[in-house]
Amino acid sequence: MDRNFSPAAIFSVVLLTVALSPSTAFLEPYDLLYDNAVQAFYNNDYPNVVRYMEGALSSYREVRQTKVRCRLRCQDQHPFDATFSELRFPDVVLRRAACMNTCIEEILGSQSLHKVSEDVVQDFHRRIPYNYLQLAYKKLKQPHKAAAAAHTYFQANPEHVEMSQNLEQYKDLQGVEEDHFVDREARPHQRSFAGAVSLYDKGEHEAAIVLFEGALREYYQADSECRALCQWPQKFEGHDYLLYRYSLYELVSDHFTQVLHCEHECIRDLATRPGRLSPMENFLPLHYDYLQFAYFHVDRLEEALQCSLTYLLFHEEEESMMDNVEYYREELGHDGKPREDAAWYLRRHKQELELLLIGSNTMGVEFTEGNYWSSTGRREDSNRIPSGTDGWMEYVPISEKKNISALSPQQFKEGGPLLFDKVQLVQDSAALNGTQRVLLDDVISEEECSDLRDLAHAVTKAGDGYRGKMSPHTPNEKFEGATVLKTLQYSYEGRVPMRSARMFYDISERARQIIESYFLLNSTLHFSYTHLVCRTAITGQQDHRNDLSHPIHADNCLLDPEANECWKEPPAYTYRDYSALLYLNGDFEGGEFIFTEMDAKTVTASVKPKCGRMVGFSSGGENPHGVKAVTSGQRCAVALWFTLDPLFRELERLQADEVIQALDTQSVWGPGLNINPKDEL
Repeated sequence: MDRNFSPAAIFSVVLLTVALSPSTAFLEPYDLLYDNAVQAFYNNDYPNVVRYMEGALSSYREVRQTKVRCRLRCQDQHPFDATFSELRFPDVVLRRAACMNTCIEEILGSQSLHKVSEDVVQDFHRRIPYNYLQLAYKKLKQPHKAAAAAHTYFQANPEHVEMSQNLEQYKDLQGVEEDHFVDREARPHQRSFAGAVSLYDKGEHEAAIVLFEGALREYYQADSECRALCQWPQKFEGHDYLLYRYSLYELVSDHFTQVLHCEHECIRDLATRPGRLSPMENFLPLHYDYLQFAYFHVDRLEEALQCSLTYLLFHEEEESMMDNVEYYREELGHDGKPREDAAWYLRRHKQELELLLIGSNTMGVEFTEGNYWSSTGRREDSNRIPSGTDGWMEYVPISEKKNISALSPQQFKEGGPLLFDKVQLVQDSAALNGTQRVLLDDVISEEECSDLRDLAHAVTKAGDGYRGKMSPHTPNEKFEGATVLKTLQYSYEGRVPMRSARMFYDISERARQIIESYFLLNSTLHFSYTHLVCRTAITGQQDHRNDLSHPIHADNCLLDPEANECWKEPPAYTYRDYSALLYLNGDFEGGEFIFTEMDAKTVTASVKPKCGRMVGFSSGGENPHGVKAVTSGQRCAVALWFTLDPLFRELERLQADEVIQALDTQSVWGPGLNINPKDEL
């Protein structure tokens, strides 16, 4: 078929061909390099930490860029054209697939080598490698590189109190300059936009124009790359494809609807800063808003009119902008046209929405068409010059997020009976400077503490309960855990005394009853998760340590300290209602439990663990909490989370109940008893 190519398109293809030329040395998988770096860290081999971790970051970026380039090249080589037919569609799809597989494998090698677990992917999204790097560079006495790594990590983890303290220390070190604090993962379009706003606020309009225009080009490029990354396997929640009974077209429809959802979410993704939950309000249109005023200030009214008309593509009837358009028309004596890049972008956006509505109906999924360009909260100045907000205007998200941070004290009750004679009330909510908090002593005896510690040493496994991660919260401590059902299984196998396993079960039930009674709950409190856990300070990694053993968080919502909110939405365990920690020892250094304000910085109460002490509290945003670093020894506790919703009862607990019931009725443990612990959450 004959095709017409523009010179720009031909030049683009040439560049891509050069960039994608075969390489004799294939890329090392970044998960393997990451694992090598972590192992080197625990071996105090800091030069190799830097070597492998920098290699992992480089490999991660190269894999992403290769996928983007290959997808875009294959899309150009095998387009869907106007002469579409029933056979033409699978022909193009198959050719694109073959093209992408060949393209990627020419550069990366076998794609199976680069299949990475979701946990590793999330670590890179959360910038965890930079936490290791800043510690390694610090040990290697390279503070300027440590400062850059720390700054990069902190941008995506602004609630991390210890990293904030590290950054303050780096600022005071000799040889560390302000320009060393760079975000190595900064997104070009966001960096340019922030710089442009800063120049605009200083009155440097010509320089601001250059950066705003650059930010727009970078935005549209980032949008193209984001959409390219959607052209990969999708997750189909709620579908078991081993039992899938739909037709070919329904299956294809499902997949493309998921892809459309992914592409549509690129708008949100590009406007969201690292570590933030909500996008910046009105992000893309705001570029044109600033530009029209910047061009006005330098007396370039043609461009100012064009940018004003472009802004109106997003907000068709905004009166103040329409007034500006009329002013420019009168001054120039003629009309203008909006920019074609934005017009094309919005046409595609509208088509996506229409297809999503069709596709969602086909899949039986509700899809709400929201306004991604919401102008909620815009400044209403008489001359509408954008204010000095540093460009980060907060956006009201489409999916309503429930704010649970402002619960009224009148909704809570406390002070009920403690049920067991020896249990002592140490501090209530008022004494702990909060809401729905309690500190109790003598919940269990010294003998019971000793037996549970012995049980922990026999059955706990590194990484258990933390998706296999030995150090899930800090690289300076090792975490080991076990569930009630696991201890019962070990006792059945003769590896631990049945008396000890039964004690763990009974003590956790005692804690549940106390929490339910003290907080005067008028419905049953169910187990959501029960975990016997020990955290141990790693020898040789405690010098000048100032991180937390467990960062500040809430148990059923996503803490957003900057917004002073806690969002009750996944991946938080939103069904959890109450939490408790029952301590088994106090012979270690550090490890204090702390409550904070919503800012994740201001400590409101501190609890020193000891045998038999239990702290209980409601699980929401009213109770942010964390654990200070364990700098010497081992800290053991029984961690308990509860729910008022029986639908979210812990499955392993129900299985353990059956085992205990069998024991209580003198049933014999035999081959018919099937104890099969599920994978840890």
